[in-house]
Amino acid sequence: MTLAIEAELAPLKTNADGVVLVGKTRVTLDTVVAVFQQGVTAEEIVYRYPSLKLANVYATIAFYLNHQQEVETYLKQRQQQAQEVRMMNQAKFDPQGLRDRLLTRKAEQEAC
Repeated sequence: MTLAIEAELAPLKTNADGVVLVGKTRVTLDTVVAVFQQGVTAEEIVYRYPSLKLANVYATIAFYLNHQQEVETYLKQRQQQAQEVRMMNQAKFDPQGLRDRLLTRKAEQEAC
């Protein structure tokens, strides 16, 4: 019996928002790479994110290791996008103003 060796595609899909997801889950490539870089094993990643399959985690890690520069570029772009969204939200919804309004409302309720 001979073993048929075939290359398999990485279990990564890009959703409508341009976010890369692992397998048929909502776990992002960002998440798997971040915990892997922290020294978490593939088995621990599956334990933390039970919707993932162990084989898909190993394949994702292999993809990352084989395409580190491209993945790092993607991750930096995602961080920049997140920062831009954060800044837009802070500009629209001043967190300090919200805090002040909530404290005023709380004080009014306690006074009644």
